[in-house]
Amino acid sequence: MSSSAIVTPGQRLGREHQYRTGPGTYVRNSVIHASIVGTREIHSAAEEGELPTISVTRGREQTTLPQVDSIVTGKVLRVNPRFATVAIMAVGPTACRDEFQGIIRVQDVRATEKDKVKIYHCFRPGDVVRAQVISLGDARSYYLSTAQNELGVIFARSVAGVPMIPISWQEMQCTKTKTVELRKCAKPM
Repeated sequence: MSSSAIVTPGQRLGREHQYRTGPGTYVRNSVIHASIVGTREIHSAAEEGELPTISVTRGREQTTLPQVDSIVTGKVLRVNPRFATVAIMAVGPTACRDEFQGIIRVQDVRATEKDKVKIYHCFRPGDVVRAQVISLGDARSYYLSTAQNELGVIFARSVAGVPMIPISWQEMQCTKTKTVELRKCAKPM
């Protein structure tokens, strides 16, 4: 066994009487197995008479970057009359390891009646939205759009702090108080 082989979960690494277990490993029936994908490392004994330690470490994982036309999920951070600022949490089904910021401009909220859009009637801070990346934007933010029917708010809490359910494409209702609030709702997929 070389000391720097790539291993997968469940792969045998050695026996309990040969090594001490380290991070990324587990023992079953006196056999040490890898619990994560990574590189097997064997560290020599610190003191005379001790067993060497075997561990599995992960390499630096690449983060998923938002690309043009990819669907992202994010949380609305701020809203002003011209745009909503969104913290991108996931690109497609993959969670982001790094933080990315997006902007949904007034003209990118819906496909029709763009001049009648009031951003505060579409999004509120704390809403979780599904959006499409339309441009890489500037150095700080991606430009996002919710103009398609399946894009928009997918989770929101009412003023009372209770989750709301969509009742139309532009309204959500509090499940407790039954009050209706305006949002640009995403059509369920």
